[in-house]
Amino acid sequence: QVQLVESGGGLVQAGGSLRLSCAASGRTNSRYSIGWFRQAPGKEREFVAAISWSGRNTAYAESVKGRFTISRDNAKNTVYLLMNSLKAEDTAVYYCAGSYSYYEIAWTGEDEYDYWGQGTQVTVSS
Repeated sequence: QVQLVESGGGLVQAGGSLRLSCAASGRTNSRYSIGWFRQAPGKEREFVAAISWSGRNTAYAESVKGRFTISRDNAKNTVYLLMNSLKAEDTAVYYCAGSYSYYEIAWTGEDEYDYWGQGTQVTVSS
């Protein structure tokens, strides 16, 4: 079993930047992709970004493409989400999720993920 813990959330002004971290523990020697999802109040959870187990493949939602960058450091068992040019619409609870993947696929669907963190709040003020 893999445990995921998000951190780095907080309050930031529109146009600012924030970096989220997803730290994994437990069975971290397996190949797994990591996805970031977010859920705003009254909204359904939506896909944000994902990265394959090797880090070679990434995927982004159209709403964040060009602004957010996902990366991973497997030596530290950590995946990062750098968020630039933040907008008020980015306000949400951000979750990271893990999916066991032999192939280097950056999954974008929630159903592909096996483990989820508890989330970290990101609030963008305008």
